[in-house]
Amino acid sequence: MVLKGKWAQGIQPRNFAWILKDKLAVCERPGGYGANHRRVRRQEEIIWIREQGFTRVVTLIPSPHNLHNYDEMGVAWRHLPFGPHDDPRTVAITLFPELAELLAGDGKVLVHQDELSDRVAGLMAGYLLWAGVVPLAPQATSVVERLLSRQMGPLGRDLVALAATIEH
Repeated sequence: MVLKGKWAQGIQPRNFAWILKDKLAVCERPGGYGANHRRVRRQEEIIWIREQGFTRVVTLIPSPHNLHNYDEMGVAWRHLPFGPHDDPRTVAITLFPELAELLAGDGKVLVHQDELSDRVAGLMAGYLLWAGVVPLAPQATSVVERLLSRQMGPLGRDLVALAATIEH
């Protein structure tokens, strides 16, 4: 099947935002989540992700639901579950070095969870701190808050503080 016209480009996922311009971005789960999830929208958003040249999607959703859709659309993915009961330190210790590796060279990564929450915001600010992009936790928090146009709550701020304790 050959896609033509504007539909060939797909549609941008909800709450899409760049953390590092043209390198690292975040969004909510393609197609939405829960009762708002739409199969057709998921497909259109994955097409958009593919057409934008993302080299990897890192999904933090707790379950492996719909990951096969990335395969069907030719989009490389990594599943790193980060549910409410998962240890944030374990996730960060795995995620931060993987992001650094994936972003090396021409890497372009999209990170998502069901919704764009404090968990994702905190991890992204934590990554900026851990990677040395931003030198201090309050600055990393402020940068991500501005990029996402939302304040980060206690859970997100705890993830930023945690990042300062993780060695390279």
